[in-house]
Amino acid sequence: MTTVLSQKGQIVLPVSVRERLHLEPGDDFEIVVEDDDSITLRRISQPPNYGLVDHLLSCPEPLEIPERQRDYPRSISLD
Repeated sequence: MTTVLSQKGQIVLPVSVRERLHLEPGDDFEIVVEDDDSITLRRISQPPNYGLVDHLLSCPEPLEIPERQRDYPRSISLD
């Protein structure tokens, strides 16, 4: 897979790469230039909620979710 450096110094990541890694505009990256002139681009921000499920499952106590208060009275019809 190849890409081209634009006149503005920008590199476009192909759609297949962006979709596979769930990349979004505003994601942060680290750039490392190696001694052999190769370039490593590494994402340093994580997708939203990354690791949330694992974090919740690691809870030592049973997780209880309280009933949510309604934002509107029951008498209002949403039809």
